[in-house]
Amino acid sequence: MLDPMDLLRSNLSRVRIPEPTNRIYKQECCVSFDTPRSDGGLFVDMSTFLAFGKDHVGWNYEKSGNPVYLHIKQTKVLVPEDRPLKKPTLMAIGVDGGFDNNEPEYEETHSIVLLPDYVTLPFPSVELPEKVRLAVDSILMAEGAEKKEQLAAWTADKKQTSVYAMNLQQIDNGIVVPSSGWKCSKCDKRDNLWMNLTDGTILCGRKNWDGTGGNNHAIEHYKDTGFPLAVKLGTITADLEAADVFSYPEDDSVLDPLLAQHLAFFGIDFSSLQKTEMTTAERELDQNTNFDWNRIQESGQEVEPIFGPGYTGLVNLGNSCYMAATMQVVFSTHSFYSRYYKNQSLKTAFEKAPADPTVDLNMQLTKLGHGLLAGKYSVPVSEEKDQTNSITPTTNSKQDGIPPRMFKAVIAASHPEFSSMRQQDALEFFLHFLDQVERAHGGSPEIDPARSFKFGIEDRILCSSGKVAYNRRLDYILSLNIPLHEATNKEELAAFQKLKAEKISEGKEVSNDEIVRPRVPLEACLASFSSPEEIQDFYSTALKAKTTAVKSAGLTSFPDYLVLHMRKFVMEAGWVPKKLDVYVDVPDIIDISHMRSKGLQHGEELLPESVPGEEEEPTKPVADENIVTQLVSMGFNHLHCQKAAINTSNVGVEEAMNWLLSHMDDPDIDAPISQGRQIAVDQSKVDVLISFGFQEDFARAALKAAGGDIEKATDWIFNNPCASFSTDMDATSSETIPTAAEAGLPDGGGRYRLIGIVSHIGTSTLCGHYVAHIFKDGRWVIFNDAKVGASVNPPKDMGYLYFFERLNS
Repeated sequence: MLDPMDLLRSNLSRVRIPEPTNRIYKQECCVSFDTPRSDGGLFVDMSTFLAFGKDHVGWNYEKSGNPVYLHIKQTKVLVPEDRPLKKPTLMAIGVDGGFDNNEPEYEETHSIVLLPDYVTLPFPSVELPEKVRLAVDSILMAEGAEKKEQLAAWTADKKQTSVYAMNLQQIDNGIVVPSSGWKCSKCDKRDNLWMNLTDGTILCGRKNWDGTGGNNHAIEHYKDTGFPLAVKLGTITADLEAADVFSYPEDDSVLDPLLAQHLAFFGIDFSSLQKTEMTTAERELDQNTNFDWNRIQESGQEVEPIFGPGYTGLVNLGNSCYMAATMQVVFSTHSFYSRYYKNQSLKTAFEKAPADPTVDLNMQLTKLGHGLLAGKYSVPVSEEKDQTNSITPTTNSKQDGIPPRMFKAVIAASHPEFSSMRQQDALEFFLHFLDQVERAHGGSPEIDPARSFKFGIEDRILCSSGKVAYNRRLDYILSLNIPLHEATNKEELAAFQKLKAEKISEGKEVSNDEIVRPRVPLEACLASFSSPEEIQDFYSTALKAKTTAVKSAGLTSFPDYLVLHMRKFVMEAGWVPKKLDVYVDVPDIIDISHMRSKGLQHGEELLPESVPGEEEEPTKPVADENIVTQLVSMGFNHLHCQKAAINTSNVGVEEAMNWLLSHMDDPDIDAPISQGRQIAVDQSKVDVLISFGFQEDFARAALKAAGGDIEKATDWIFNNPCASFSTDMDATSSETIPTAAEAGLPDGGGRYRLIGIVSHIGTSTLCGHYVAHIFKDGRWVIFNDAKVGASVNPPKDMGYLYFFERLNS
């Protein structure tokens, strides 16, 4: 048998020195969630720089033939139990000044291992060939691909020095501000008070949309005077940099290097002041530190941790809770459980994968499925009791969870937003995920687990002529409006509104215990989807004119898993997104049998198909001559001006000019105006408007009218509540024969059982926190990132997405 060093030398051709552009994996196995801290450590292939756990490195040797590996092993170092927890000063995880999770420290050792016999050579060692030493040093010094792809930190922007601070003019009006006992000079508010640094006026802060907070007096004072800077009283201490200074023209929290001088002008000795109020940043930090948000997280409840197969938590990668909550529910369905766990082993997926398994969706979904469902990583975090390695898990033990970094990198590769560290909408992610899974199974729809969510929707349009048209489409989710007028607690709501008005008039705030929210039955939401609605300006091919039609909707098939999306996010005037503060009463069992579309009925007559040229006049795009004339007077080409007006639906001169300026270089800008030209609309912008609660057809029409601008599209919707968006259905009189796309869709009875809830905490889908509750093994379980436990009081009335499983007849 060869000497170990000779064996290594004979395989030097399989060792590469990594270049700066190489992706090096050294924190996590490519096919499992093993790490250097796992039993057996991690093996880095010194040719491909892919990493493998001890149970999987042999598979890589069989597939690639690469025999040389860098073995990395991390062992826990005991630290004093009374090590103090650092107080965070920065909104960050895993960085200096950020949250200290009191994580244990680890000692790292390295060696060179040669497969297939696992011959081991120590590292560092001067006896190793120079090429090996250089390669190992480069691997250890390089930033891991895992860290590059997913920074486990979310850091708030540092405050900038205000441009108004250095030359701030202060008015000597005799005001001397006392050290306590402050009150708004325009109302009775005694908290959330801001002192203007120009004239010393003390006024209350902004009013929240629900009537809480201040009364806007500080910002109104700025609008009247233009005095730019204010400091929040109660945040001033000897540490002046921590004081909350706000710049109204810069619309941000800022630094004032001369704050001591500006305060002294009004007689304030900052060194003697005590902190009595939280700064804006501290409120946000406190919320994240406590992580204790209302009923959704079941705060205040003693949640019993659960471990074992199917109860593995997902580590938050930095605002990735939208993905964690969604994937926990997805993998609780039989279709995904079977496809990526029961019926496919990790080894099979690895053998099918390309040379780099980290970029293969099938491999990473199988890895995620086995990670969540096998139970290997769902074990209590051990607590050291003494210097011997004896450990005793306590009843409060938690698990580490698994970090879905590689899965996130693969699923987000085609989507720039999901690739970012920003919070995302769980609904949008769910739809993107299913779309990617369906694409991956394009040639084998029979094994595509995404199809278990897919169903058909049929719109029936009844023309005033008495004739009908039917349109069909496919979807993964049923998006429901919440009809607040159907609330079942109207008397309690009226009493609460009266109480709230009284408290606001007295300068008091309503406590959480006093708030009454509308309660709307799920049945009312389902009914609003199916109920008839009028369509104005519908072009009838029977009447050859525009008329009013009535549209109703039904389902052509019932999926194995029905996902209901509650449209809680709506737009208020001024394009301000608002989350409906509402409870939806959702039963455990629902029956949607009555929502099945009946198709063309006996005696119904279809609208005739449109004849070429017949609809020319009604659909011919016509430019508003007033808009065209004004643009031409500015020196623009007449044809270009016509196109600008048409492409912005004649909304106005400003919109048309903006479109014109951004389309001057279009290759077809000088082409004649085409008949019934379709304007392309960015689907991601459509999805944003849908998340606000608008119908998709309406959202498309608004974006076309606004030239793709979301804010102007929202304004257009409010200004055109009765606008027609029926162009896509004008000439549709298709027979109700199932299309090829509908063939093979799952179908069955209409009775469903609630199995999962994805809830959202926060005022917008782009901030806040997502949590999943799943019905497993006869009980409800909460999945809150890496925290998994028995649910005491699942928030069935507060969900954003509801997952139902069809009951067998």
